[in-house]
Amino acid sequence: MNIVTCGIDLAKNVFQIHGIDDNEDVIERKQLRRNQMLIFFAKREPCLIGMEACGSAHYWSRELSRLGHTVRLMSPQHVKPCIKGNKNDVNDAEGICEAVSRPSMKFVGAKTQAQQDILMLHRIRSQKVKNRTALVNQIRGLLGEFGCVLTKRIEPFRRELVDLLTADNNQKLSELARRNFYQLYEDLLLLDDQIERVEKELQATCKENADCQRLLTLPGIGWITASALVAHIGDISQFKSGRELSAYLGLVPKQHSSGGKNTLLGISKRGDAYLRTLLIHGSRSVLQHVEKKEDNNSLWLKQLAERRGNNKAVVAQANKTARKVWALLTNQTVYQQAA
Repeated sequence: MNIVTCGIDLAKNVFQIHGIDDNEDVIERKQLRRNQMLIFFAKREPCLIGMEACGSAHYWSRELSRLGHTVRLMSPQHVKPCIKGNKNDVNDAEGICEAVSRPSMKFVGAKTQAQQDILMLHRIRSQKVKNRTALVNQIRGLLGEFGCVLTKRIEPFRRELVDLLTADNNQKLSELARRNFYQLYEDLLLLDDQIERVEKELQATCKENADCQRLLTLPGIGWITASALVAHIGDISQFKSGRELSAYLGLVPKQHSSGGKNTLLGISKRGDAYLRTLLIHGSRSVLQHVEKKEDNNSLWLKQLAERRGNNKAVVAQANKTARKVWALLTNQTVYQQAA
């Protein structure tokens, strides 16, 4: 009997397989080591394979698809209701096999290697920026112990730190303190160089990508947001409408309705927080410049900010931007601002 549907519980080195046939009878339930995975499925007829969208899932999706199998990735929260009994690898694989066969299941688009390359650069940059912020805060905190208070902004902070360390008449810092603050300053410059290198690679990638260039025509979207959206969204056809994309990014109201009474709460905050943050920051930039503009969108945003406050207006603008992103990528066109 051939496997028709298979569920795989992924791990680092040990993988649990659960396969069923046309009659949904279990015909394969075994554990595989990492080096046995591709050998096992290379000998099987093409089948439907389900996996949770977790670490290494996109890699295995690409590899198994090359062998002719149909691979579907699912969010772990959607698989959980299908798992019966206690938490173990065997039950997890069975639950994944059950979930992938459900007709109403929502799947996660598998990412290409190029998309993962871009997302890797974003993760590296985000971590480097976080490390730089932590280092600046540490330097400011240590200097505060010596009675030296510097600004929070990164650019003037560098200048003030250099002036402080090179001042001949500064009696607040000992030679020991100066030497160590110089070392911290060199660490800061090293992080600056690393962030600049990653950003140059992201900019080069953005220039070569046609979809990124389309998104750059939208107000509130720069090369960082454009490259992150293109890499994370992948195939835009998996979203039927702009609202689906907006809901995927967590920018629509969370619903808590029952008994015919509809209750809408704040935004759901589903999906990737990094993408949502970029869109909201970009929308905040749009809001800062609406006073000088008279187009329809600027007037709408200005009136909304006056009526509901800046924060709600910014989120509403981010929601609208996400819908425009879907329209541009679906229609393969550029943004033309209405009068």
